Amino acid sequence: MSAPPVLPASARRPARVPGDVVIRIEGVTKLYRMGAETIHALRGVNLEIRRNEYLAIMGPSGSGKSTLMNMLGCLDTPSAGRYDFNGKDVARMVDDELAEIRNREIGFVFQTFNLLPRSDALHNVELPLIYAGLRPAVRRERALGALRNVGLGDRIHHKPNEMSGGQRQRVAIARALVNHPSILLADEPTGNLDSRTGEEIMALFEDLYEQGHTIIVVTHEEDIARHARRVVRLRDGLIESDGPIP
Repeated sequence: MSAPPVLPASARRPARVPGDVVIRIEGVTKLYRMGAETIHALRGVNLEIRRNEYLAIMGPSGSGKSTLMNMLGCLDTPSAGRYDFNGKDVARMVDDELAEIRNREIGFVFQTFNLLPRSDALHNVELPLIYAGLRPAVRRERALGALRNVGLGDRIHHKPNEMSGGQRQRVAIARALVNHPSILLADEPTGNLDSRTGEEIMALFEDLYEQGHTIIVVTHEEDIARHARRVVRLRDGLIESDGPIP
């Protein structure tokens, strides 16, 4: 099932009213040591993200964009500064606590889909629920609902090699949504797709935003960033600009 065509920015609905703060980053720095050299990936970043926001994070190679994405996704912790996720200080969390947040609170969508090749769509979407310890009947019901929500109710028993790139990305999005996360974090979600399929995936993100999801897209493509309602631009480890789409 194809998604509806993407509307131009001028024809879309206005941004939703943001809710409570989900993410608050204050004075965050990140240092990497490579031999005798110290790399300053982030240099005192301040950022606030609220529920019901749809923002894009952009920046050239070496800007700190990937480091910030890893920080937001609780895949890494700050060298200094504070990162609060739903009011909890991420920097003070142990590995098990970080894993719990990643599984329950953050839905990840990757450029390369990261699906199990020998499992069908339904099982791929059920995976986070297995880790969460839900009963099989509950897992199946929620996974089915997530697949239907992305237009794949008729592809639940198809394996990745039996689906198009766009359908595989929809499975990945359904998997990201199945735990009802606080944020959806997408890293170059159209990077492996042709332009038409990429537009269909961005139309799906638009739909999810209208349903009330909080979406963060990390991209280097201006046309992808324009689908968001707010753009944060990084350069040399600092936020260069942060504001709504004109």
